[in-house]
Amino acid sequence: MNRKMNPEIFTVGNYYHYTLNLHDNTLSTPHENIIAIHGFAGPPKHLTDLWELIHPEDMDFVQEAELLKAAKISEIGWEHATELKSGYCCRLRLASGAYEMFHHQAVHTRTSEERHPAEALHINTHIQHLMPINSYQIIVSGIGKRTDFHLMQWEGREAQAAKTSGLSRREIEIIILLSKGLNTTGISETLNISCHTVRTHRKNILEKTRCRNSSELISRAFKQGYL
Repeated sequence: MNRKMNPEIFTVGNYYHYTLNLHDNTLSTPHENIIAIHGFAGPPKHLTDLWELIHPEDMDFVQEAELLKAAKISEIGWEHATELKSGYCCRLRLASGAYEMFHHQAVHTRTSEERHPAEALHINTHIQHLMPINSYQIIVSGIGKRTDFHLMQWEGREAQAAKTSGLSRREIEIIILLSKGLNTTGISETLNISCHTVRTHRKNILEKTRCRNSSELISRAFKQGYL
C-alpha cells in the first residue's frame, strides 16, 4: 500500500500527519509540525498523547464520532476501508495552552489478511480561521473510484439544549458566544452573519427565556446546562 499523502486529502492551513497502528495505537512517521503546533518535547509515541490534547467539552463528540464513522464503514464493508475517508472537527490544545479548531481526517492504509483495519493515516489541519464553531458533523466519503458520501449530524449538548429549551441551534450558539464575552460585532464576525441578525436573535432569545439582559441569560444558561 502506498503511504504517500493521498491527493484527495485536503489541508487548508497549518497541518501535520501521522500513521496510527491500530493493533496497539502506537504512532509512527509523525510530521515535524506536530511538535511545534502542540508543544511536545519530542515526537508523540502513542494515541493517548494526542487524545490528551482534545478539549474536555469535545471529548464526548470525538468518542461518538469515532463510533459513528466505524459503524458506517462497517455498513459499507471493511473490504472497502482503504477507499474511504472520514473527517470531523474538534478543538485541540496548542503549545500556548489555548484550544483551537482542527479538522481531523483519516484513511485506512492497510488491512489485515482477515480484512480488519490495521493501519491508518491521520491528518490534522488547523482551521480556527475558517471554522471557529464546530458543526458537529462526521463525514465518510469515497476516494479514488468510490463515490460514497455520508454526512452524520451529532446530536450533542447544543442539540439537546435546543430541544429542551425551545431555542434554535443558532440561538444556543449565540448564547455560548455571549458567555465568552463577545459583543454583537464579535458574534457577527464569528458566525458570518450581520449585526442586525445578531441583534434580532438576541431579542428573540431574551423574549423566549424571559430574561432582562445578557447577564441574566448567561446565568440561566449555566443553571440549565446550555453552557
